[in-house]
Amino acid sequence: MSEFTQILERVEHGDARAAAELLPIVYEELRRLASQKMVRETAGHTLQPTALVHEAWMRLGGNEAPVFQNRAHFFGAAAEAMRRILIEHARRRLAAKRGAGVEVVDLDGLEISSPVADDDQLLALSEALEKFSTMDARKAELVKLRYFAGMNFEEAAAALGIAVPAAKQWWAYARAWLTVEMRGSPPC
Repeated sequence: MSEFTQILERVEHGDARAAAELLPIVYEELRRLASQKMVRETAGHTLQPTALVHEAWMRLGGNEAPVFQNRAHFFGAAAEAMRRILIEHARRRLAAKRGAGVEVVDLDGLEISSPVADDDQLLALSEALEKFSTMDARKAELVKLRYFAGMNFEEAAAALGIAVPAAKQWWAYARAWLTVEMRGSPPC
């Protein structure tokens, strides 16, 4: 049994110190996943990977003894928390574009990300992914782990308990479905 799983069991049994021990073990991996995700965000993004990790940790329960079944459950929940944070952030940025406020720039630990996805695309993806998850929750979870948590095929497959070739097939299917959904119905 891994140290991670042992700590999760201690948390489940009410050990208050165990939750505090969990963050140092997962922090670097969460930070790496957040950094990978932030590379996909637009240039000038005001949310930094460190802030994304901290916000996700707080949403997962922080040091209030969050309960997770295993490593896969924890990172799946972390991916979902990061996805929701980025969606909320995108909505706030779009509101700011319409005069709701000024852009805040955190100069501490400033990191530059490459322009790949804008806020509108991120919101469209989120809406399509919500619809997809009602049809196939496991494949939607793979998308969240790959896109929002930045996991590679091996990491995502291990987290979901499936083989890497299956993860690649699921990914191809999910990407095709989401692409069609985001573009609207194909013309007849």
